[in-house]
Amino acid sequence: MTAVKEESGGDAAEGDMPGGADPYVPSPRRIERERHRRTRARRSAAVAALSTLVVAVVLYVVVVGAPGWPRTKETFFDPSFAREAFPKVLEGLWLNLRLFVVCGALVLVLGTLIAVARTLRGPMYWPLRALATAYTDFFRGLPLIICLSIVVFGVPALQLQGVTDDPVLLGGAGLVLTYAAYVAEVVRAGIESVHPSQRAAARSLGLTNRQTLRHVVLPQAVRRQVPPLLNDMVSLQKDTSLVSIGGAVEAMRSADIIVGRSLNYTAYIVAALLFVALTIPMTRFTDWVTARMDRRRSQGGIV
Repeated sequence: MTAVKEESGGDAAEGDMPGGADPYVPSPRRIERERHRRTRARRSAAVAALSTLVVAVVLYVVVVGAPGWPRTKETFFDPSFAREAFPKVLEGLWLNLRLFVVCGALVLVLGTLIAVARTLRGPMYWPLRALATAYTDFFRGLPLIICLSIVVFGVPALQLQGVTDDPVLLGGAGLVLTYAAYVAEVVRAGIESVHPSQRAAARSLGLTNRQTLRHVVLPQAVRRQVPPLLNDMVSLQKDTSLVSIGGAVEAMRSADIIVGRSLNYTAYIVAALLFVALTIPMTRFTDWVTARMDRRRSQGGIV
């Protein structure tokens, strides 16, 4: 019995060695398990494809068979109007992209500063914490469209010296004010999710409060904040179209002008498809980052 154990142990050790003569051969049970997994994966893909096809066919039959479909097709899906609207809507979309990039960067900076202010400790920082809390409470409760209307129309009415009345800049400022409040709460939640032992360990090594926040707390918090922050950025990308309330000619406003002139709504469909084409890559990237972080967390890779 002992000889058998020693012989089997010696074979295993020889197989584990980098220079072993025997290559790795999976066991029949492992081969069967992998075959079963592949079979289940193919079956799941086939069921998903079939169910998707059935739903698509049902929707097509319901929509095309509706009494008003011919008129709807002419009003919303006219290829000639789509070709006419596409260049103008695409030109307006360039403004949406610029607003998204600039406002997104400002939102991240301002939101992080507000979140840090809310997490400062000590009675000396109480006024700063109270101001940051009041800011987040106010702008999170204020609808974005109302905030944009107040900023775009109210600021020029004040006739302040040196303050712009450009609807694009004022609309961007309204977006930053609102989304910074949302991002601040996401960042604050990430900061507070870091275990207090991390702060204690950093302070025991001689780091100051500022150094602890910068080198220990924020790096861990940022990794946990990435998925919700990306979701906020996706929402910001779509909400850039709301700056049109001040007269800025972006994608939605360009489509609105075309619709008002032609009384055909195909331009809205073109604008919608362009926004979806921009949003889907960011959404899939968010899903990929979330899944990647979940895998790392399940494997113990994230503190």
